[in-house]
Amino acid sequence: MKRLLLLLLLFVCLIPHCAEATRISAEAAVVMDAQTGRILYEKNGDRRMLIASTTKIMTALVALEHCALQNTVTVSPAHMAEGSSMHLSPGETVTVEALLYGLLLCSGNDAALALAEYSAGSVDRFVDWMNAKARSLGMSGTSFANPNGLDAEGHYSTARDMAVLAACAAENPTLMRICSTVRASVAGRTMENHNRLLKTLPGCIGMKTGYTGAAGRTLVTCVRREGCLLIAVTLRDGDDWADHTALYEECFAGLNDPEEE
Repeated sequence: MKRLLLLLLLFVCLIPHCAEATRISAEAAVVMDAQTGRILYEKNGDRRMLIASTTKIMTALVALEHCALQNTVTVSPAHMAEGSSMHLSPGETVTVEALLYGLLLCSGNDAALALAEYSAGSVDRFVDWMNAKARSLGMSGTSFANPNGLDAEGHYSTARDMAVLAACAAENPTLMRICSTVRASVAGRTMENHNRLLKTLPGCIGMKTGYTGAAGRTLVTCVRREGCLLIAVTLRDGDDWADHTALYEECFAGLNDPEEE
């Protein structure tokens, strides 16, 4: 009997704080305490899936490791890309900082290619850097094939890995300054952040939206409340705004509930 009670106690202790919040639309999801790495909620957290433009968190992180914000980049025809864009024009000269705004606010696929080629000399080499960074973070379920997140063979990640990446990105003050900006006028453009939770969810400070037809809606966000920073990731989620809001409310409530300690 004592053995059975011990096993039951161990099982209860392993249940995430917000385990009740299971009715979400996402195919895969994770909520992580960014400061401790503790997983507070998980649904298919290690399933390898398409991640669309949430890829750009890694693109921004790697670019910031190799470029100064004031450096200038000359846009070429090779930087033109399908899908979301910051509307760069060949021959235009823009700063790395402007490209990062275009990357993280309006999810510019053109900005991703421009940053990659400028940083590494070629997009392929930059992708190698992205994969090396993923390995260094222990993202064992991740493989990058491009810097913008367009569907491609060998381009995937997991909800858990993306939470790890977001926790690392949250330590970069420049990346967080940019991805938390709701609206910016940069390089002759006014850009609106696609992340609507910056306006509606208390404490939300980033991080990146994503969508392709094959990937569905993907979303990585972070919320800081009372000194605690939580990361939420949902993949293939048709109701991601509501799901992130619900997950945060339940997980923060669990952290503050003495009975959950």
